[in-house]
Amino acid sequence: MSTGTPNVDLARLYHETGWSQRQFAQAVNRVGTELRMPTRYQAPSVNQWLNGGMPRDGVRPLILEALARRLGRPVTHRDAGFPTPSDRAEMNSPSTTDGIIDLGRLDMDPSRRSVLSVGLFSVALTVPNWPDVVGRMESAQTGARTRIGMSDVATVSAMTEQLSSMDDQFGGRTARPLAAAFLVNTVAPFLRTDGPEDVRKAMMSAASDLCYLTGYMAVDEGLHGLAQRYYLKALELAGASEDHLTFCTTLRGMSVQAVDLGHGPTAMRLADAAAAASPQAGPRMRAFLAGQQAHAAAQVRDHRKARKFLAEAETAMDRAESRGKAFGSYDPASLNYHTAQVRYEMGDLVGAVAAMEQGDKLRYSHYRRTRVKERAILAERQFSIGHLEAACGTWGRALDDYPHVNSGRIDKRITDMFTLIQPHLKNHNAQELYDRARTIVRPELIPA
Repeated sequence: MSTGTPNVDLARLYHETGWSQRQFAQAVNRVGTELRMPTRYQAPSVNQWLNGGMPRDGVRPLILEALARRLGRPVTHRDAGFPTPSDRAEMNSPSTTDGIIDLGRLDMDPSRRSVLSVGLFSVALTVPNWPDVVGRMESAQTGARTRIGMSDVATVSAMTEQLSSMDDQFGGRTARPLAAAFLVNTVAPFLRTDGPEDVRKAMMSAASDLCYLTGYMAVDEGLHGLAQRYYLKALELAGASEDHLTFCTTLRGMSVQAVDLGHGPTAMRLADAAAAASPQAGPRMRAFLAGQQAHAAAQVRDHRKARKFLAEAETAMDRAESRGKAFGSYDPASLNYHTAQVRYEMGDLVGAVAAMEQGDKLRYSHYRRTRVKERAILAERQFSIGHLEAACGTWGRALDDYPHVNSGRIDKRITDMFTLIQPHLKNHNAQELYDRARTIVRPELIPA
């Protein structure tokens, strides 16, 4: 489709990038590959767009994200001379509660959740600072009930704990639709219902925890743009309820998402923001934040900072464990994972393997999804240093739990496993692993 006139808005952005048309096309293709929806655009396509040819609906978000990554700022449909899609207009509701409802409904509807723009991670996302959101929340709107009480807050918190446990055991793809429905049908009406100020703040804090968890589960499925939207709602609610813990946890989760996608500078910025927003964190939270700062610093090749933050995480973890807490969201296994990631980014593959092996020994049994994911990563690292038989053994242990976990991230790791071991099927262990995996894994995950 062509508008008949050159797209001057897109041309202005294009010239600002300094790209050639071939480089522009390659950048769009990279974003498409990240979404597992590969495109093969070349320079003539870019020339058509600049001259008024309108890209397909599903391609426009790829173009906008490629431009945003190059320019380091958000780029809207209007900025690029594209019409604003109806789904995006719905997501721009000024009300936090209305935004949660729109987001949850989008997530509950599989036909709309498949829109490419929903799954697109943006490095140029505008993230609010703590002073920008603290105490800000639209006035209570009358809901179906007259008033809310602490028993309603307890209901939301208990449901969030149950959903988190399901996520740990069965993966985000299983639990997230339940979380989205609970947000829309139960939590949003609570947020619109009047009540004492302390109860309303507690409800917003509980809702913030649930939004963070739902975003985390969207990451697990690979729906990164959707996850970012949930994370932003978590930040808004955490600020409105003056909940520093969830605000910092959410920023740290956003940093984890960015570093896993290879966006080191964004991950570093978010990790630093999380640490800055929690100046009086306890030792376990400090370890939680410093470990992520270490990983992000290593990815941007700032090895001095990476070592410094890792040492801080180790010291804080020693203090946390001495207090006798049996379980926590950040534990010695998590610290070993960060140690492994820092060593890996620095090129110490043997050290990375050793740290992941130690983390696997220390991990609590109820974290099944994490166990499968990190065993798959460990196997890849073992494979990379030439330990094929050890890698096959580790992949085999990951397969023990794999049928019980429904996770997009793990599916990707298993597909990578097939690709890595296929050239080595003359090895007995590799052939045995390959044959066993074919009986467990869904056929569409097995490379042809």
